[in-house]
Amino acid sequence: MATTLERGSLLHKRYRIVEILGQGGMGSVYRAVDENLGVDVAVKENLFTTDEYARQFRLEAVILANLRHPNLPRVTDHFVIPDQGQYLIMDYIEGEDLRQRMERIGFISEEEAILIGAAMCDALHYLHTRKPSIIHRDVKPGNVRIMPDGHIYLVDFGLAKLVKGSQATTTGARAMTPGYSPPEQYGTARTDPRTDIYSLGATLYAALCGVIPEDGLARAMDNVELTPLRKRNPKVSRKLAAAIEKAMAIRSEDRFQTAEEFKQALLTSNVKTQRLEGPPTVDPLPQALAHEGEEPAVGGVGKGSRPASRPPSRPVRKKPGTSFWIFFSFFLLTILMAILSLILFWDPISDALGGLLASETPAVTLENAATPQPTSTPTKLAVNVTFIPTVTPSPTGTDTPPPNVTPLDVTATTVLTPTRQGGGYGQLAIVSKRTGIPQIFLINSDGTGIEQITNMPDGACQPSWSPDGMQIVFISPCDKRRDEYSSANIYTINVDGTGLTQLPIPLGGFEPVWSPDGQRIAFTSKLDGTYQIYALNLIENTITALTEKSTDPKFPDWSRYPAWSPSGTQIIYTGHSQLTNALQIWVMSDAGDGKTRLVLNDPAFYDFQPVWGSDERTIFFSETRGPQALGWLMKFDYEQRATNAFPTRFTNGGYMTNVVVSPDMYWLAFESTEDGLTYHVFLITIGGQNRARLTTDPEEEFDPVWRPLP
Repeated sequence: MATTLERGSLLHKRYRIVEILGQGGMGSVYRAVDENLGVDVAVKENLFTTDEYARQFRLEAVILANLRHPNLPRVTDHFVIPDQGQYLIMDYIEGEDLRQRMERIGFISEEEAILIGAAMCDALHYLHTRKPSIIHRDVKPGNVRIMPDGHIYLVDFGLAKLVKGSQATTTGARAMTPGYSPPEQYGTARTDPRTDIYSLGATLYAALCGVIPEDGLARAMDNVELTPLRKRNPKVSRKLAAAIEKAMAIRSEDRFQTAEEFKQALLTSNVKTQRLEGPPTVDPLPQALAHEGEEPAVGGVGKGSRPASRPPSRPVRKKPGTSFWIFFSFFLLTILMAILSLILFWDPISDALGGLLASETPAVTLENAATPQPTSTPTKLAVNVTFIPTVTPSPTGTDTPPPNVTPLDVTATTVLTPTRQGGGYGQLAIVSKRTGIPQIFLINSDGTGIEQITNMPDGACQPSWSPDGMQIVFISPCDKRRDEYSSANIYTINVDGTGLTQLPIPLGGFEPVWSPDGQRIAFTSKLDGTYQIYALNLIENTITALTEKSTDPKFPDWSRYPAWSPSGTQIIYTGHSQLTNALQIWVMSDAGDGKTRLVLNDPAFYDFQPVWGSDERTIFFSETRGPQALGWLMKFDYEQRATNAFPTRFTNGGYMTNVVVSPDMYWLAFESTEDGLTYHVFLITIGGQNRARLTTDPEEEFDPVWRPLP
């Protein structure tokens, strides 16, 4: 077995060891400098090189390398040095862990516990909804890392478990942390996502009262009972204490069943956190401690004064400290005094200032109705094109010869990686016939900034954004707004109009939708002679049938209108019922498993064109009485699916179809008509107010879809 790496040594001709962060039975964790990039990294070492340990360590590397979440560290490298060990290179997370924070300040405040819990729930929900699911199995204060700016990370995946169906693979030894591990982790039952929920509840319990809770196994054997949290800290609210104690139930069936459920219970337990905006963060470290050398937790964490290498994530809004506000107040007072002096002693300047203060900035309106105002107009960015660019459309949209489209050779040219979902309501892609034939345009949500993207000789429609907002998948030919386009092909194009590429789908397809991880495109096709839903894997260049014609009359004989859940783990769609000859809303896994009729409704009504809200709970769809064109907008709570709940009718806004929800879940865009003949794109708030037409062109416009922000 190799010895501990020495300070100053160069590992793998790249990583200069700075210090040891922690040591364990299988190896050590170091802080090092990546001399290629000039950033600090954490080096996790495995000194056991037997085949089994090597397999487990390699599996851990693969799991972590594919994770992309703002509350999780990244793995950036993995290698083996023969006769020495295996090494993971991870993000170096500067700051202190929750255990150190508790030691420094005693137990933490209720609001801070909720924010930490919410951030951990976000990370756990992401892990638990991966395919396959990942169970952390070692959530405890030492593995909750808080950066100097207040950003929160869940670290150390040495005990993580990969769940594939009924089988489970562990990337490290089975271990328990007394007080934080539930009974099943001692071997009494299988561990699952509810195991992590228990451990997070125990972590928050300890953080709120400074005492580790009674051990789960001892409680299960009736040797001891859990001391109520409020008995140890009466300042904790009843709602928060109840949520944490439910998470720590002995029987996993009595706990919250998902991390998202636990998060909502935490946030709603305190009035200050009920309307949390942005990623949860806590108060920054005091300046005296922000760069102080403190003992770190093991696994992708550390100490020191150099800034950590941060994974791509939502921007963290730093909370200004007291000194900032003192300086700001003094600065503002100085400016005001200077202006007052000028007004009093210099009439020309006084007159100018008076005129300036009296002027008004004209408000942006959309047909005299309140509308979302984009925070900025996205700039055309230089795109690292992953498809072969073959066509640059003419902006005039006239007299252009048919494009020479190169079919997509994914195996040779495509290098796609999962991209996180963005959000914003500043822009949409729509289809407009203003050039004489349907083409895809980009438009601001206030109706300005119309810009043509496609110039297909036979028209283009049904756009869907890539999750990074830099590409569009669409279909052509498209001569007008239709119910189906069975002869169409599917293309991708960059948002600046370059990189037009036909996807390799035999017999074509329509209704394409890009998956949230950017790796697949679901679509409808008649490859087997009936409408069915398929998925094209952009990495492997393979097509998978997600639905098929069923001989069982309980299941659909054809399926259409696929829509991914925000996490990418499920697809909601429309199925044609053989029993009632009606259209109904169904849901399945992203692999096509577990097909379930979601909405119970009268067979006289047709339900179609479903779409998820970004909360992964709210579902909208259109409903008509029989096969009519325009109907009502319906709303359904996915969490109520087991109660046989009926959808509610969205009564405001009149008839509408093809509804899409803005990523911030404040606005709806949809198609409707004012004269019963020509369709246009409209906006309305999610509460049903301020209906307004987005476009003013007299030609038909349809197929709206919100653009994510990069």
